[in-house]
Amino acid sequence: MHVTVNDKMQQGYSYELVAPVGRDFAEDFKPELTPQQMLELGVFGGVYMRDCRSEFPAEWFAHARFVPEGQGRDPQLNYFEINASQPLSEWRRKGWIHPDDPRGWFQWYCRYYMGRRMPEEDVRQIKRWRQMTRHIGQIKKHCHPGDQTCRRRQRQALLHWAYDSRQL
Repeated sequence: MHVTVNDKMQQGYSYELVAPVGRDFAEDFKPELTPQQMLELGVFGGVYMRDCRSEFPAEWFAHARFVPEGQGRDPQLNYFEINASQPLSEWRRKGWIHPDDPRGWFQWYCRYYMGRRMPEEDVRQIKRWRQMTRHIGQIKKHCHPGDQTCRRRQRQALLHWAYDSRQL
């Protein structure tokens, strides 16, 4: 299936979906949360992906925790009610943004989940995803199991990367 994007950031960008939705992931990529689950839990202060909903299934956004259009990020909408994000401008400055996914990792993950594959970029993003496990180690080392008040910023950051830190 061919997808053409018509949002503000990527007018006319197109890509092919070559894998089944939510399946055939790389062997070393095992996200614990789907994009829909992440949006429902509350990630990115409620501002991320509001302007590109037509590209993805409507059910992903039915219960998404978003701030009203025109308002800035609200950390209270995040599951752990804390800001754990750097601004997109910082991601750009550090060279973490691929031109095909100008909104960053989560946009890449949403498209990967839907079935887009870009071998080199997939390897890079999965490597970045795997590096987040250091936060799991820190939570396990410093927090009692189930204490969701401990290291909330790290727990929220893990949610942003599809790790279910509520289970730690």
